Amino acid sequence: MSLEKLLDEQIKNAIAEGKFDNLKGAGKPLNLDDYFATPEDIRVGYTLLKNNDFVPEEIELLKEIGILREKIKNCTIEDEKKVLNKKLNERNLALTLVLERNKRKKR
Repeated sequence: MSLEKLLDEQIKNAIAEGKFDNLKGAGKPLNLDDYFATPEDIRVGYTLLKNNDFVPEEIELLKEIGILREKIKNCTIEDEKKVLNKKLNERNLALTLVLERNKRKKR
């Protein structure tokens, strides 16, 4: 069986199983302008990182910070709020250190 036929079969099976039913942006046209405006060598690198679920450390920290801020905003228990604020300060410090390290590497 050719690779193309194998891939077609896998896609048909995934459709039948409903694996494509709730995809982000379903039913909306794709905007590929930014994608094709990016140089090909950079696109390949980003594609490899994305396909392997790699997220840069600073992005992971920004996500954590956002979640902590939301938890603090909705928290009504003072002791819990103190613990969350401490974690938030630690994550902010970690982010600052990562950004500073990356800045030095570029020099």
